[in-house]
This record gives sequence, C-alpha cells and structure tokens, in this order.
Amino acid sequence: MPVAVSFDLFGTLVAVDGPDDPGAAVADALAEQGVAVPDDWNLAYREAHASVEPGAEYPLTDHVRDALASRGVAAAEETVISAVREAFDAPVRTREGARRAVAAASERGPVGILSNCSVPGLVERTLDRSALDPGAFDAVVASVDCGWRKPDPRAFQEVADELGVGVDALVHVGDDPATDGGASAVGATALVLEDAPLATLPERLGEGPC
Repeated sequence: MPVAVSFDLFGTLVAVDGPDDPGAAVADALAEQGVAVPDDWNLAYREAHASVEPGAEYPLTDHVRDALASRGVAAAEETVISAVREAFDAPVRTREGARRAVAAASERGPVGILSNCSVPGLVERTLDRSALDPGAFDAVVASVDCGWRKPDPRAFQEVADELGVGVDALVHVGDDPATDGGASAVGATALVLEDAPLATLPERLGEGPC
C-alpha cells in the first residue's frame, strides 16, 4: 500500500517569531498602506465579526476587512492582503534535522505540508525563505486555502487526497498533540515531536504503515 508523509510547517520544520501583538502589527501595516485605522482598533480586532463552522478556517484577511467595515472603514482586498502579510513578515529559521527528515520521508513515498495558517500566502513564502527545497514537496496544503484547520478530519483528508493516498496510509508529523495528534483520530498515523525530537524521525518513520 502506498504511504505518504505530511509535515506541519510552523514549529515542526521551521521556527518563526510572529509579532508580540498581532493586532498592533496589522494596524501599523494598514497605516503604511494608507488605511485610516479606527481609534478603537484593538477592540475591533478582538471582536468576532463572522460565524464560522467548527473546524473551518476564517482567513485573517477577511477578519481584518470585517473589523474595518464594522467601524465604517473600507479597504481594498489587495491592500488588506498586503498589510496582513507585512504584519507577519519575520525571519525564518529551519529547524535542525528538518532537511534530513524530509529526505527520509521522500524515500517512503510522496511528501507534503499540512499547516494551520490563516494568512494567505504565508506558508508558501515561509517555505521559500527556509533552507528546505520547495520542490521536495508533492503538495502544500494550508488551512487558509483548503478551508479546514487541524485537527478537523477534512484537513487530513485534503492532504491525503493531494498526495494520492487514502487517509489510512498517511503519516502526519507535527509538534502539537492537540492539532497534529488529531491525525490518529481519522485513521492516519500521527508522529508528534513532543514524544521524540525531529532528528529521530528517519528511524520513527519505520514504525508507520507500510
């Protein structure tokens, strides 16, 4: 039976220091784009502006536009997308053992990324800035694109479909037991880094389905 391996990105293959205050970072980036940021932006940013189905992803760009609109401020979609990306722009550090882990996974079958990320394009940009080879991945699935966040079963099904295997033939590697560990609940194999460091992954992959 074909076997595929998917990796979480942030915290697993790479480390990225996000802004200490995301709302303030978004406000600064919006102002640089010429948007009139409301005086009570901190409150608007924290408010819920849409009803979202459990497990579904609510793109941060949509949230920001809705927050602005709630205060009577209109902003073009392209402007908001650019500002949000700028707010979360940060140096990317490839984690020790990441390249070896991806190489070991590729020896078993197709390899992909399955990442929870609400910022459009951030997964791809982070991958491009890392020491990893984007060409080593047969599929890159971000929650903002597929619409579902781990541990929702539909997220794991999406990456399995993209990699051309059944979900029972998927091995998912990540650092968060609450999200990445959810792979086991849908019949995939979850390898959580909390149990062992990334450097041990080549050996641990031998424990997956085959």
